[in-house]
Amino acid sequence: MREGAAGLTDRRAECGVLDRFLDAIRAGESRALVVHGEPGAGKTALLEYLSGRAAGCRVADVAGVQSEMELAFAALHQLCTPLLDGIEVLPAPQREALQITFGLRPGSAPDRFLVGLAVLGLLSEAAGEQPLLCLVDDTQWLDRTSAQVLAFVARRLGAESLGLVFGARVVGADLAGLPELVVGGLAEADARALLDAVLTGPIDARVRDLIVAETGGNPLALLELPWGLTAAELAGGFGLPGALRLPGSVDESFRQRVEALPAETRRLLMVAAADPTGDPVLVWRAAGRLGIAAGAARPAAEAGLAEFGGGVRFRHPLVRSAVYQSASTPERQEIHQALAEATDPEADPDRRAWHQAQATEGPDEDIAANLERSAGRAQARGGLAAAAAFLERAAVLTRDPAVRAGRALDAAQAMAQAGLFGAALDLLARAEAGTLSELQQARADLVRAQLTFAARRGSDAPPLLLKAAKRLEPIDAGLARATYLDALVAGLFAGRLASPGGSLLDVAFAAGTAPAPAHPPRAPDLLLDGLAARFNRGYAAGVPILRRAVRAFRSGMPADLGMRWLSLACGAAFHIWDDEGWAMLSERYVRFAREAGALSELPIALMPQVMVLLFVGELTAAASAAEEMRAAVEATGSNIAPYGALSLAAFRGREAEASALIEVTLRGASGRGEGLGISAVGWASAVLNNGLGRYAEAVTAALRASENHPELGQSNWAMVELIEAAARSGMTEAAAGAFRRLAEMTSASGTDWGLGIQARSQALLSEGDEAERLYREAIERLGRTRLRVELARAHLLYGEWLRRQRRRGEARGPLRTAHEMLEEMGLEAFAARARRELGATGETARKRTVTTRIELTVQEAQIARLARDGMSNPEIGTRLFLSPRTVQYHLGKVFTKLEITSRSQLHHNLPSDLDATPLR
Repeated sequence: MREGAAGLTDRRAECGVLDRFLDAIRAGESRALVVHGEPGAGKTALLEYLSGRAAGCRVADVAGVQSEMELAFAALHQLCTPLLDGIEVLPAPQREALQITFGLRPGSAPDRFLVGLAVLGLLSEAAGEQPLLCLVDDTQWLDRTSAQVLAFVARRLGAESLGLVFGARVVGADLAGLPELVVGGLAEADARALLDAVLTGPIDARVRDLIVAETGGNPLALLELPWGLTAAELAGGFGLPGALRLPGSVDESFRQRVEALPAETRRLLMVAAADPTGDPVLVWRAAGRLGIAAGAARPAAEAGLAEFGGGVRFRHPLVRSAVYQSASTPERQEIHQALAEATDPEADPDRRAWHQAQATEGPDEDIAANLERSAGRAQARGGLAAAAAFLERAAVLTRDPAVRAGRALDAAQAMAQAGLFGAALDLLARAEAGTLSELQQARADLVRAQLTFAARRGSDAPPLLLKAAKRLEPIDAGLARATYLDALVAGLFAGRLASPGGSLLDVAFAAGTAPAPAHPPRAPDLLLDGLAARFNRGYAAGVPILRRAVRAFRSGMPADLGMRWLSLACGAAFHIWDDEGWAMLSERYVRFAREAGALSELPIALMPQVMVLLFVGELTAAASAAEEMRAAVEATGSNIAPYGALSLAAFRGREAEASALIEVTLRGASGRGEGLGISAVGWASAVLNNGLGRYAEAVTAALRASENHPELGQSNWAMVELIEAAARSGMTEAAAGAFRRLAEMTSASGTDWGLGIQARSQALLSEGDEAERLYREAIERLGRTRLRVELARAHLLYGEWLRRQRRRGEARGPLRTAHEMLEEMGLEAFAARARRELGATGETARKRTVTTRIELTVQEAQIARLARDGMSNPEIGTRLFLSPRTVQYHLGKVFTKLEITSRSQLHHNLPSDLDATPLR
């Protein structure tokens, strides 16, 4: 296949892939593709082929430019600006996030994943009118924030008639896992054909073979390298064999061609190469300042290197690179100065500041201050990577050592917030090598600790956070106390795998010496003091303060403060057996994260909500939350273990599913040094095995989870499972020891949940009238809570005890109640256990069967539930990181399978026990 001398030669396979890609887009599907290969392999030509074949499609394209990598959302703005007519149909949070990002309205920096969801919605709306093909070339040179957002969009495509194609030299981390099309060199025969097509004279066979071999079939190299050879060399008149010397690379070929141009043309190309916008007005304005005449453009066009028309366009990105690299340092500075003077300081102050920074020879405080202001504007739009780049350059241009170190520290913090951990550590080292104040050094310690926790959530973070908190104490008591709370969170994650000096007890001991707040204690202050008291002076000492802390968090607070500490506050609520506070705070945490569009926070917020829903017996809702958590982790690339899905599988009693999740959780937690994962696995395994009636295995798992490693959650719950399993296995000493530890807490809590669990556990260790009294007390107390699973298990244990007392008639009532509750809630293994016990009393309990077999996929079931509950398509899309059109597509499939025509029919046709039906 050949389309002109510089067209496509023998790309039949690649073109076939692209043709099928287009057919799918036109048919209503959405697809992403990464076209990658070495420079000159023909990626751009293939994207141009795709664009030329996209009849009936709207095409939007953008190319990364190396000199524009530091400008926040530059590529995204270029791609989306023609589509902004559709912004008004987006949900308000998404619309506002996009407007802030593009500088169309003021506001606080939006979460980058919310921006990604907004871009997905915007592209989806455009595709609703006409299939949309988005081409993103030179992905390696995209600004960081645009690259992250577009990769997010590519992973969330559904059924929008939307195609997203990336051209890249290599597949970076952002695009890893997406479908790929590898573009290699041409086959030997086709490489010869392409070479023959561009030559104007004869070529010796040996020369042809040498060129083909040297280029490896790279199309651009085949087109460019012969430019450096004379007619005599091509014809073979060069003396001895092997005397031919080809240029070392395509870059070198381009540089030679540039050097052959008139001096004024070279300078014009240098101006164009230094400006990433391609704006001819700006380029000619800057050229005029340098005395370059309009006629300078003609030789560049005649040489096939660049065009100056409605936009400035280089033949290939390597031409731009070769031109810019060919300029000397003084030439670059002069050109950037001209571009800075030609750039409107009101319309584009950031690009002007960047050109000024490239133009200066040495330190310049005025330019550094301008860059610092540009960093502030970038940060306000959510362009943290761009803000860091501005600050990094500002630091280089700063003469004062103390100010320079401070700006490097600010750059490190922005890099850390952008998730660029390696670059942040480099900047941090530069800052610490300079002159930092005591406060700045404390901030540096804090940034290092936060980097460690964000990257791993493992054992290394707590000691670093403690060091930062201790240094902050005499400087900023409020920040010191907040850092101690961060250290407590890190200590909880690290658990039994904490590094020396970083265990939860170590953190609590240090936090106990923290300076008192300078104001009446607020919710976070009470939380810190309560946790310090609990682990330093005993459970009973901490309960009153933690109870006040939970009440303070429940009474209301700003969303930003709430989101920072609600994870720990939820932990405190279930640690003091406060089911009402636990449920309310978990719901508030998720609501805050959704309303703020903090999608990166959402997986963490969903964890306590999943647990609450499990304990109250709402397994359908818990499954929905766990699926949302999975989608959030997948969409945001979080390194959070599947705790929600693991707990759900354990409650349901699904052994194969739980086993797979246990393996994944243990592997990830061990690798990160996240001891919390080991406790979570032990507790979940104990629940699973208690449900299955495998008490010896439950004992082993519960012992592992409840070892003497202080935590706020799973280790305490594991003691409850241990008591039941050990009592059933005849291990009375182990059961009694666990009960003593449990009762110390539940007695001090004084709640119906805590005292109900205490009575139920003590009944397992008691006999005769005392045991019966305790079982009845447990049922009464747990009946006053919302924790239906705990209540159902109390009925089950009471019925089992009655049957063992040979009071079979009396046993049937509680066993029947337990069976009905457990089966209705979907605790399959525990329900089967109740059914077996009922059978032993002489009563047959039938396993509930699903009368309608509805084969919905997991995603279809999730969307159907949310639609049944009254959520709109945009709301469902926001919840599941999908476009509204994809939601509508899946709903259409649900309607077909259920044989219904409207949402209102979902209430009657979608089973409430959908979790029990086969999902595939």
